[in-house]
Amino acid sequence: MSTALSSAEVISQSARKPRAHYFFLILSIFMTAIVLVGFWPSYFGPLLLQENALRPLVIHLHGAVFIGWMTLLLAQVALAATGNIPAHRKLGTFGIAYGCLVLVMGLIVTFAAPILHVREGEWDLDRAAGFLPIPIGDMVLFGGFFGVAIAYRRKPEIHKRLMLLATVALLFAAAGRMTSFVSAPAALLVWFSPLLIGMGYDIVTHRRIHPIYPTGLGVLLVGLLRIPLSASAAWLRIGRSLLRPFI
Repeated sequence: MSTALSSAEVISQSARKPRAHYFFLILSIFMTAIVLVGFWPSYFGPLLLQENALRPLVIHLHGAVFIGWMTLLLAQVALAATGNIPAHRKLGTFGIAYGCLVLVMGLIVTFAAPILHVREGEWDLDRAAGFLPIPIGDMVLFGGFFGVAIAYRRKPEIHKRLMLLATVALLFAAAGRMTSFVSAPAALLVWFSPLLIGMGYDIVTHRRIHPIYPTGLGVLLVGLLRIPLSASAAWLRIGRSLLRPFI
């Protein structure tokens, strides 16, 4: 009897795994849609119409690297969903290097974008200084989740949830740009939505939420403290001192 029960459990678990892989594939497509919708008015739409082709090269490089990350994520999840684990692991080695490129490029643009805005006369120095903590926070969150995901790459249930959290960290900029056509609370809900959907899927399929999710949610919530920090007098002094040598 115990053997029969054990076999049934194995069959049940095997049946759930493909569904889980396809769930993460759909969720990755959803996150890509958030990127496209969020950046469409300010970047992708004008780019398609060749209205922002003269933007600085560093901005286009950043955009290409960001889209590359989403493409890589989709490819990795698709390989897992179709059972091609050897290819998934092989591409994952490249993914580690590419994630580092995302981090480096993000930090470069964190400083390049406000400097360019000030030089063009579009922002004053205080606005540029107040902008810095937002993308810095994005990169800290992404780098933290991504680094731990690499450490747990041999434990798929932990790894894939950490990769989800790392990508959610990158979505903050896309969700933030949605405030041009939705309310700030709605944009914030969009940012958290992939994580909330993942937690809901856990409840439906496992009757519990994987511990990685509430931990990650707590970290993301703490990360929101960078918003009031960006307007503080103490930070503005620091931000101005960081930017002034380049302006």
